Amino acid sequence: MGTTLQIQAPADFDLPRDVCSYGYFLLAPNHWDVDKQHMLRVMEFDAGPSLCTIDQPAGGKVRARFDRALNRAEQIQARSQITRMLCLDTTHAEIKSFHKADPRWKKSGVGRLFRSPTLFEDVIKTVTSCNVTWPSTVNMNRRLCEVCGRKSPSGIPSFPTAKKLARTRVGTLRGRCRVGYRDQRIIDLAKLFNKGHIDHHWIENVGTDDEVFKFLITLPGIGPYAAGNIMQLMGRYSRLALDTESIRHGKAVLNMTGTDNQMMKELKAHYEPFGDHKFRSYWFEIWRFYESKAGPATTWRREATATMFTSANLSK
Repeated sequence: MGTTLQIQAPADFDLPRDVCSYGYFLLAPNHWDVDKQHMLRVMEFDAGPSLCTIDQPAGGKVRARFDRALNRAEQIQARSQITRMLCLDTTHAEIKSFHKADPRWKKSGVGRLFRSPTLFEDVIKTVTSCNVTWPSTVNMNRRLCEVCGRKSPSGIPSFPTAKKLARTRVGTLRGRCRVGYRDQRIIDLAKLFNKGHIDHHWIENVGTDDEVFKFLITLPGIGPYAAGNIMQLMGRYSRLALDTESIRHGKAVLNMTGTDNQMMKELKAHYEPFGDHKFRSYWFEIWRFYESKAGPATTWRREATATMFTSANLSK
């Protein structure tokens, strides 16, 4: 008999909208069930992984059902991980502040961005999304789970833990997981997390945005784009994460012209008025464009996303 948890959600939380708000909801081991409008993913615990089905019956509390019984410590850990993943600790007041800064999003109610249950998973997913096409990011994360993850009682693998990746051979990551040049960097990052060299409390709650950004770019494989993205995955939205996709957005949506460097400066200036919410404003602009091409994100099937978000499709 599996465990079922009821988790209090803010009154303005909407599971389909707030899960299908950032691309990581489409990366293994996450699986958005389009037909049932709920999320499935394997959660990791010390005693072993468990498949979790997350829904929001009648728009009330978030319900999490596991494929095995969880002990008290695991239940506490599960609540914490799900709260992080769904941004349930983002208050209505913060969302209201975002909508005041950028009223375009008030009617839709968007403001929360889906993320992983752990900072470690977000960091590795960010590394797999740098300097690569979306289809490769999808495949890398699927292979990381299949090759290095632990199987739940349902037979579905989890995202590998820092402990597991810290012990994984470079050849395995490059050859079987197909992560390319990221192999050693992933191992180095896993070792830092596994040995406790990254202070989760400081990086997510105490340090200023400038301090955290400066720290992040000292980590293996983390440049300015990756650092900015990791910051928003910690709920720090004052930094942008600009790359070639940002330039495409500047041209296609904002009608910007000039060299790449000129457009990067224009993009920074364009979002500066949104202050501490600038990444949110930037991201929901991009997300709206994606939905104009592929339909509502709540209808996107994980298996199809690798072909949906290619340069050829987005440029049509």
